[in-house]
Amino acid sequence: MKRAEATREKAGTEKELASIVEQVQQGDVQAYTGIIEYFQRPIYLYCYYLLGSREEAEDSAQDIFLKALEHIRGFSPRASFSAWLYTIARNHCTDLLKRRSKSFKLFKLYKKQQTETEGTSLGLTEKVHELLARLSDEERQILLLRALENYSFEQIGSIMEMNPARVRKKYERLRTKLGRQKEKGGITLGEPRSHRG
Repeated sequence: MKRAEATREKAGTEKELASIVEQVQQGDVQAYTGIIEYFQRPIYLYCYYLLGSREEAEDSAQDIFLKALEHIRGFSPRASFSAWLYTIARNHCTDLLKRRSKSFKLFKLYKKQQTETEGTSLGLTEKVHELLARLSDEERQILLLRALENYSFEQIGSIMEMNPARVRKKYERLRTKLGRQKEKGGITLGEPRSHRG
């Protein structure tokens, strides 16, 4: 019963989003606030877990919504609006990570040394950041889209421009890798409770 309600609710939300997107494409920029309200928190969290900084995540979310607004006329309903928006988010965050790669590695090394010298135990948030820092950018993106955003492998493939079977294989390898981390005292993120699409 709950699954049927969730499916109806999702279909209603997708229709509402399609209507809003159409309005914005026809020039009603004010309607874009509906898109921002719906996606603001998920996009922020996606950026936060990729970038590891609240300030960068807030700035990135704003930039992503501006880029999406600038290019919304190029959006075609062949793919979901959500996948299109997350593609913009992925590209934006990847560009930022490439730009700061060297300085970020030095910062992480400093932070690790500082933690070791202070001998403090890490809280859950720090453990999540530590876990994510050990992953490649691609692994981090797959994990976040699957575990945090509950996207299907097909949707992740669309966002990351990758074959869904390849995404599934990478995700399974990632789960194995995280399982080894758990055995060493790390933490893991679980399988999503429900799947979009």
